This record gives sequence, C-alpha cells and structure tokens, in this order.
Amino acid sequence: MLNAIASRGNPAFIAWKKLAQSGRERKKRQQALLEGAHLVESWHTAHGMPACLIASEKGRQRTEVAGWLAAGERHGARCVVLSDALFVELSDTETPGGLMAVVNLPPAPEAPVTNIDTLLLDGVQDPGNLGSLLRTAAAAGFSQALLSADCASPFSPKTLRAGQGAQFQLRLHEAADLAAFLSAFEGISFAATLRDAESIYAVDLRQVPAAWVFGAEGAGVRPLALAAARQRVCIPMPGAQSVESLNVGHAAAICLFETLRVRGQELEDSNCVPASVRIPLV
Repeated sequence: MLNAIASRGNPAFIAWKKLAQSGRERKKRQQALLEGAHLVESWHTAHGMPACLIASEKGRQRTEVAGWLAAGERHGARCVVLSDALFVELSDTETPGGLMAVVNLPPAPEAPVTNIDTLLLDGVQDPGNLGSLLRTAAAAGFSQALLSADCASPFSPKTLRAGQGAQFQLRLHEAADLAAFLSAFEGISFAATLRDAESIYAVDLRQVPAAWVFGAEGAGVRPLALAAARQRVCIPMPGAQSVESLNVGHAAAICLFETLRVRGQELEDSNCVPASVRIPLV
C-alpha cells in the first residue's frame, strides 16, 4: 500500500529535503536523492531496486511512474506519494518528471586501481561540469574516476542530473591524492593544459592503460598533478584569437574519444542507439 505525504512538517519529507540540499547530510547518511526515471533506471541496473521510491500525485498517473511504484512494492521498497506542491519543493528541475528515489550509496572502493583507464579531475567545482565529465568518461569506456578533495560532490542533485547515472558505472574515488596516484600509475598519463604542451594529434595515444587529468576552467591542472603526469597535451585551436580556451567538458570529450579513435575502438551500431527507460517486471 502506498503511503501519502502532504504535510511539509512530515519527518520523512524534512529528511529528504536535507538530503537534496546538503552535501554534509548526504555524507553523514551515505544516501542520495535521485530525480527522474532515467537515473532510477541507471541505479536499478547497477545496484537493484532503490530503498525508497517517491512519486508526485500527477506523476503516479503516468504509466512509467506507476510501473516503478508497483515494482518497488513487489521488491519491498518504501513507496510514497507526495503532494504535487511538496514534490516541486523537493525537485531540482523546472519541470519535474514525477519520480524520485532515495538510495543507499555503496561504500567507496578501498583503493584506486593503477592499471585501468582513469579520469582524474583536479578542482572541478562546477556540478554541471563534473557530471558531464563523469558521463563522458563512462561513455568512452573509462572505468575509474578520481576527484581531488575540492571537487564538487558527485552525488549532488545537479551533478547527478548532468552525469545521468555515470556515477553508478565508475569506480569513483573522492578526495583522492592525484599526484600520488599518477606516480604509481602503471600506464601512460596525460595532463590537459595550454602551456608547454604537445598537440593531442602528435602524441602517442595507443598506449594502454591511460590516465587523463583535467582541471577547473581558469585554473587548469595544478602544479602537483601537472608535474606527476608523464605528458602535457593541448588541443590545437585555430580560432584561439577569439576563444581563449574550451569548456573543460568539451576538452575532455575530445581527448577521451580521440584516445578511443587512435586505439581503433569503434562503437558498434547498437551502442549508437539510445536505450529507452525500462521498468523492472519481476
């Protein structure tokens, strides 16, 4: 049976709002609030049914949302219907899709693996950029990401929305010592920078595994990580007179997919077709 919540003073609603707004609360409880059927599906694929499913009154009338609620009840998840007003208050989007989930975050991997393709992010504080970078890494087949201590939270609502579930596909390490990892890395490492760097089209990208380091826009990769990387790489920009630099997300997409192209790892046709959101039937 679905529980209904219409009061702003309800303890569960108060707890969910804190979870949406506070990184400290997310770390304390080791939970995150997912919004949208795509993120719920991504979590389900990686970790199974969420601990709690939350629908809006309007949302529960949609076939997709109703299907998730029914599946959640079958699997023992807590299923709640929020009043539309409360759902909007909890939502981080302009047009809420009517479905959220509370998930218990899995423990972080004990230690980074030093022999797999890895993305390293140095001081990327914009949640949208961080999410896009993680999404690009997952799409390019990189299986691990290391974030410096001052990066944005990978599980904030904005980062989750930009990442679209990439967080659940990667070995994710927060507050990582990037320079120490690069020193121990068993493959080739590249730092994306504008200074004293070789063109990405001139360096050998065929070596496996590879670690790519990207910094925040403006500051770039900082000296410690820059010194620890084996090669400094830049993206030639013929129009640099009018464009100082690329968005870090765009730069990463160019570098990671150029790495795949040079390796000859072309995507299969099936991987070029977006998958529709699936509702678990069992």
